[in-house]
Amino acid sequence: MSQIGIFFGGKDNGSTAKVARKIQETFGSGVADIHNVGSSTKKDVEKYDFLILGTAAWGIGEMHSDWERFIDTLIEADIATKKIALFGLGDQKMYPESFVDGMGTIFCRLPHKENVVGQTPISGYNFYYSTAEKDGKFVGLAIDDDTQPDFTEERIQSWVKQIRLEAKI
Repeated sequence: MSQIGIFFGGKDNGSTAKVARKIQETFGSGVADIHNVGSSTKKDVEKYDFLILGTAAWGIGEMHSDWERFIDTLIEADIATKKIALFGLGDQKMYPESFVDGMGTIFCRLPHKENVVGQTPISGYNFYYSTAEKDGKFVGLAIDDDTQPDFTEERIQSWVKQIRLEAKI
């Protein structure tokens, strides 16, 4: 069994799933499993030592509707000792007032925020508000595949390297 569980909300062929697969590939073969939260259970979450949670921002910054249904399952799971990293997708040009807010919402709902690793700088983005920004950093990896697709691969590579160090993976 892999030690990392990557959980995303959305379609299996959507943008968030695509980023989840890129993260999985960056970790290398056999290190991370991917789960769509639309069909995941508490037991799925509990079998991993490290969780990576991802969502796109829907509407005006909300987490994906699959996360709305799954977030309570995540909260009820035994995750007190697990390291957690977050990634969020958004469009900073179309929605600069709610950029990657879905990631911010997941962070706000987590019971063990002290376990979150992988905060990233806000520099290089052009937005004016995000619930995913805390103390001048994003609570996780912010991806804008709409207006900055050329940065996606580099950001994922750098972030995976960072969380490997922070979580000692």
